[in-house]
Amino acid sequence: MTPTAADEPHPEAQAVLDALEAMDVPSLADLTPERARETMAAMFDRDSDIAVARVEDRRIDGPAGEIPIRIYDPDPGSDSDRADDESRPTICYFHGGGWVVGSIDADDATCRKLATETGYPVVSVGYRLAPEHPFPAGLEDCYAALEWAADSVDDLGGDRDRIVLAGESAGGTLATATCLLTNRRDGPPVAYQVLFYPATGDATGTDSYEAYGDGYLLSTEESEWFRTHYFEREIDEANVFAAPRLASDRLLSDLPPATIVTAGFDPLRDDGAAYADRLAEAGVSVSDRNYPDMIHGFAGMLEPPVELEVAHEAHADLAADLHEAFE
Repeated sequence: MTPTAADEPHPEAQAVLDALEAMDVPSLADLTPERARETMAAMFDRDSDIAVARVEDRRIDGPAGEIPIRIYDPDPGSDSDRADDESRPTICYFHGGGWVVGSIDADDATCRKLATETGYPVVSVGYRLAPEHPFPAGLEDCYAALEWAADSVDDLGGDRDRIVLAGESAGGTLATATCLLTNRRDGPPVAYQVLFYPATGDATGTDSYEAYGDGYLLSTEESEWFRTHYFEREIDEANVFAAPRLASDRLLSDLPPATIVTAGFDPLRDDGAAYADRLAEAGVSVSDRNYPDMIHGFAGMLEPPVELEVAHEAHADLAADLHEAFE
């Protein structure tokens, strides 16, 4: 995959950047994790107007206590109302936030859009955050949510053989790492993975990391701050469940097909593209979708006051990939 950037960000994306600059929002790298969460929640936690037939909050058992989840069902008809061939794929979604910030509430609009655009139920997972719970705590929660989803597909009107793992940014990392982990543990099978601008390895030194590491929403300074809090030990940064791009071809070859979304003005663009190449070289079917005039996080910018038309297009593209995969 050869990702590209446009000559300049899309006017709608530039408007977002200009608004943030005018607001003088502090860099997360200058805040404590607690203050960073408060800042991000104030900016992004809001009730979405994207209508979904049923939204339900639950708590499920995890490896260290209960895990909050939110279920979005665009068609909550009972399972008995559906014919055998009408069972649907189920999407397990992991939010972004550098493993330190972010929440189910922050990605509410994204999950509503995923559900309505695909027609599939979505299970959003509130995994544990660092530094209170460093790697691999969040990953273990994501795996527990996968197990729950696989055991609950009948209630969701889903299909155990058609589970999709999806995530944005750090959540994309967790999604593909959960695919690796379930293969290692001979756990529930995953049929597809959706990775929005994931962090998959060491991005430093890539062209995009150096060119777009300041002034394009996600800064390289913040990226390093996230990693410092996520990893309790330096050696963990080389773990394939934290940096899946380091996995062998043999491990990668067992992963399910993927859609990998990158943005032209994202410091993680080349990292995501390199992972797409690794998967393809290992024989995995990859749909690589680069949006050259977009910024990190754009796929979640779906409603006023931060709404990008390209975000809606990206979800339509993703839905097309999934429908093609499962039809």
